[in-house]
Amino acid sequence: MKPQTTHFRFKASQTLVNDQIQQSLEHVYTGFHEGRLTAAANTDNWEELRTKGKAIKDHTIAHLDHYLDLLADSVEKNGGHVFFADDAEEARQHILGLAKANDVKTVIKSKSMVSEEMALADALIDAGIEAVETDLGEYIIQLAGETPYHLIAPAVHKSRKDVAALLSDDFKDGDPVPDAVQLTRMARSKLRAVFERADMSVTGVNFAVAESGSIALVTNEGNGRMSTSVPRIHVAVMGMEKIVPSIQDLSTMLRILIRSATGQRISTYVTMVNGPRKPDEEDGPEEFHLVIMNNGRDRLLAETRMRESLNCIRCGACLNACPVYRKVGGHAYGWVYPGPIGSIVSPVLTGLKDASNLPNASSLCGACHSACPVKINIPRMLLELRWRTAEGKVDARERTSSIKERAVWKAWRFGMMGRRRFDLGARVARIMIRPLSRGGWIKKAPPPISGWTVTRDFPLISPKSLKSLLSVRTKHTKRDLD
Repeated sequence: MKPQTTHFRFKASQTLVNDQIQQSLEHVYTGFHEGRLTAAANTDNWEELRTKGKAIKDHTIAHLDHYLDLLADSVEKNGGHVFFADDAEEARQHILGLAKANDVKTVIKSKSMVSEEMALADALIDAGIEAVETDLGEYIIQLAGETPYHLIAPAVHKSRKDVAALLSDDFKDGDPVPDAVQLTRMARSKLRAVFERADMSVTGVNFAVAESGSIALVTNEGNGRMSTSVPRIHVAVMGMEKIVPSIQDLSTMLRILIRSATGQRISTYVTMVNGPRKPDEEDGPEEFHLVIMNNGRDRLLAETRMRESLNCIRCGACLNACPVYRKVGGHAYGWVYPGPIGSIVSPVLTGLKDASNLPNASSLCGACHSACPVKINIPRMLLELRWRTAEGKVDARERTSSIKERAVWKAWRFGMMGRRRFDLGARVARIMIRPLSRGGWIKKAPPPISGWTVTRDFPLISPKSLKSLLSVRTKHTKRDLD
């Protein structure tokens, strides 16, 4: 997927005026977010589980080389093959090579954000191989020619009418809109034949277990389990951070992932894959390949202040809690990972200069930090990236602030460092902007506060400071007491 992070403001403004998408985004809060709150409240040791989950991820990321080597050895002992890809292109070419070498005609895909990083489905199709998404949401998005809108619910922005038009060639305006069950049956009837003829499957990896060489898939649809067992070749793709040391650690991570993602105690399917089919087994692939991709994650790993973002388990809880995501939607972020965690990962992986708007797309309310099942301090890292883009601390070429803007903020800082300076600045500012006000409010202002008045009125600065008003009240109170 080609990054389009430079389009954030334009895409966000489009979403804000789209009533249908705004209505769909409400379900992110009333469904997933409230479901997570309920699930957490019903789990007696929830905070203990979060603390344990954070400790597991901190330990694993700190010793990532060791656990990746252990995972590779374990997978190969189970009869599988492991390929380490430096970037998306190398991973994509390796999978294309496997498909061509095995004369693959049809590939079925289960939901995977890493495969979106690779733009794998498009690459397979361009190579003349049929590639079909089998997760219902991903299938809808593929038919629409779009990218996922949410980590867990890729088609959350689509109405039932939109989906019906994509699934049925005969559907037209004015026809009765099918319900969710009918839409699912329509998709199933189309996908069943694809499953039957598929030569290869590509799935994601929720967690890879280093000690056993197992991969775990968490799904609420049967497509994940069929994808791992029906085709003769199974390829699992993962970012190098999606690893836990042991089965015991996996148990903890599954509990916090599922509750945080959908509010369920347990998902419909938790599938464990341990390599290719054994001689005494009836089901399973003849070949199993695990592709472990870097694609810039080593940059996150190398930065102490940003490394924590690799703890993410892709549950989507931060998106569901974020008031900004729930208004601007997933496509505004311009790459695979939307929302608060995407505002950290995307700038580092795709380039800070092009994605400089993303760290600013936050109110810093801390809802994402509170919701994160592994306690990632997202607001701290957003502030770090804001500082870097403003000051060009990593690379002067990535500095986004102008000389004029930096001068304004330096003057503001100087004024805020002393009481007398602050009072004088407030009086001067009131005098300067008073001609723009009507009834104590500014409805249209020049830069730098013009961004505020596009969508809201800006209040005129008070003629008296809060300190002076409190001093007068204190004097009156004392006089009344006397």
